[in-house]
Amino acid sequence: MVPLKDENPVHITPYVTYFLIVANIVIFTYELTLNPQQLEVFWHFFAVVPLELTKNLSGVATNQPIPELATLISCQFLHASFAHVGFNMLFLWIFGNNIEEELGGARFLIFYLICGALAALSQWFFSATSAVPSLGASGAIAGVMGAYILKFPTAKIVTLFPLGFLFPVFRIPAIYFLGFWFLEQALNGIASLEIPANIGMASGGVAYWAHAGGFLFGAILAPILGLFKSESTV
Repeated sequence: MVPLKDENPVHITPYVTYFLIVANIVIFTYELTLNPQQLEVFWHFFAVVPLELTKNLSGVATNQPIPELATLISCQFLHASFAHVGFNMLFLWIFGNNIEEELGGARFLIFYLICGALAALSQWFFSATSAVPSLGASGAIAGVMGAYILKFPTAKIVTLFPLGFLFPVFRIPAIYFLGFWFLEQALNGIASLEIPANIGMASGGVAYWAHAGGFLFGAILAPILGLFKSESTV
């Protein structure tokens, strides 16, 4: 199922959401200019390489142009395919503007980046010895979705259900759409504990634990950062 939009208008211009979408597209466009060997090196340097992060956290120096911990941020702006960046930006476009309105631009950006970093660490925890780079914005966006389900559980998500040659569209409350999405990620994560999973790589791996972890951390962090502050203002 593919979300098309939400019926949840905003009353601001979501500049941070726009910035994040543009930044991801610009960096992906740059990736398209690299040949396969250059792209592999680029990913190795700026994506999270679990094995290298494990070594770094253990005090072993790694030959990286940026600190290994910094890849927890840089990895969030890398994508492996048109579908990968396209679906991620679609989800960010739909759910990001409302959460930016609730948190404010600065706090939303901090929230987004922290969720992405914690999501990457969630995936690293289950694949600490993998040498395959992990990348993508999906963990950070999952955090946004975790906040959205708390704040707007009844907001309708206009959703496309491809069924062969039929493409019916339904309006689904966010609590069901996002709840099903999270359950799917968690169950797939459990099922793939013995299988290396990587964020959006060409091999087709999916970072289910990054998705589930980002969602949970988003649901925890957003209230701390003031997601419900407006409701308690007199």
